[in-house]
Amino acid sequence: MQEQTMKEPKAKPSPKSQASTPLITEDMTIGDVISKYPSTIEVLLRNGVHCVGCGAKTFEALGDGLRSHGKSDEEINTLLAELNSSIEDTSEQGDVQITNKAVSKLKELIKTNGKDGYGLRVQVVPGGCAGFQYGFDFENTKQANDTTLDVEGVTFYLDSESFGHLRGARIDYVDTLQEAGFRITNPNAKGGCGCGKSFS
Repeated sequence: MQEQTMKEPKAKPSPKSQASTPLITEDMTIGDVISKYPSTIEVLLRNGVHCVGCGAKTFEALGDGLRSHGKSDEEINTLLAELNSSIEDTSEQGDVQITNKAVSKLKELIKTNGKDGYGLRVQVVPGGCAGFQYGFDFENTKQANDTTLDVEGVTFYLDSESFGHLRGARIDYVDTLQEAGFRITNPNAKGGCGCGKSFS
């Protein structure tokens, strides 16, 4: 998995959030969790669950795996809540997840840049050290091969080739002391270069 951040030119609650019971439970295998909900990979890695990249461990139940790493029941419940929250914070459209934060930031950028009626074009383009990189730009015209994702009154445009590279990906916006921009967490990326700006 490779995360890419692009500097600035990065929802409506998902139906998942309406569920009366959590979608992710401790008896699910790690493989099922990450295949159904790619956005959870980042949460698991952040919490020290590095076996998401180990094929031999993905068949293990999430709860069993966490206990084998010394996690208490309380810690497991906290992590399960965080995992379910990470799903609810996205609008999933056509296998691409878009976070509420990305939608809010796009609305803000449209307003501050006087781009009423525009959305965001998200592209995977050849370039960088590893072969591909992400591109972001304002857009207000749908091309013939575009897939459009309409979320909370704003539109994300993806051409067919880019959409193919981004199935299962998560579009977010980060704003920290180190970086600010749209970020894509892409389970299809096999690797990246040292500069952190491109992927393969």
